[in-house]
Amino acid sequence: MIQTDDLTGLALRYARLSMSAGRIPDGWPLVVTATAPTAVEATVYDPVVCLILQGAKETAGPGGALRLAPGDGLLVSHDAPVLARIVEASPAAPYVAVVAPLDLGVLRGLHDATAELAADGGPAGALGRIGVGDGLRDVLRRWLGLEPGTAEARVVGPLLRTELHFRLLAAPGGDALRQLASPTSPASRIARAIAAIRRDVAQPLRLADLARTAGMGGSAFHAHFRQVTGTTPLRFQKDLRLTDARRRLAAGDGSVTGVAYAVGYESSAQFSREYARKFGHPPRTDLARTGAPD
Repeated sequence: MIQTDDLTGLALRYARLSMSAGRIPDGWPLVVTATAPTAVEATVYDPVVCLILQGAKETAGPGGALRLAPGDGLLVSHDAPVLARIVEASPAAPYVAVVAPLDLGVLRGLHDATAELAADGGPAGALGRIGVGDGLRDVLRRWLGLEPGTAEARVVGPLLRTELHFRLLAAPGGDALRQLASPTSPASRIARAIAAIRRDVAQPLRLADLARTAGMGGSAFHAHFRQVTGTTPLRFQKDLRLTDARRRLAAGDGSVTGVAYAVGYESSAQFSREYARKFGHPPRTDLARTGAPD
């Protein structure tokens, strides 16, 4: 059995080699480390799988909150706005996690070969735990053992990427990916609607257009969207807008009013109320940290 401790050393070595190489190839894992707990960060997760090797993290989305400890796996099947923070980390025992991006093309390329794994239920949530067995640990061990930029990495890396997707499809908790593997499933249809919302989050939401994008009737679309995201399309868009606004304010990218309009709000007062409700403080607090004028 491959222990998490064995992977931690490989992950830290891989991180050092990747830094020396200057760039991680597209689709390759990323190793995240921290030597102290972090503040709550608002971000949008792309589809990924994350394995916690050391330390602990808390992640909260519309569907609920998860605390992830060493050995835990997090599966993100659809784009998801979240609040996340590292809660256990120190210089002596840093937080270490491996994050591997998911590729819908690779996933669907395995659809016919994994037909017996097909999911029969309704859409699974976008954010959830996934079982991390020996097969998944082994493929990560072999991938992290490669040296970026070498001939071996160029040849073997894509093979391991495909195997990783297969292991996730077969893992307990992989139902969301088994559904996404079919391009006509409700999960895939909702993914198309989410992509449409993200393309221009500042535009007014037309629910009928989204339902057509998903190829669904209005009531079915709302039901499946909530099952996948844990929220409504309007609230999902609002979370995306506020997350984008916080990023802009943290970068000093305009005044509170300017950022409010940039992300799609027509009222600065409404923006400030909703921002404070989500993040626990008004937008001016985040802008003030940059020293930029309000």
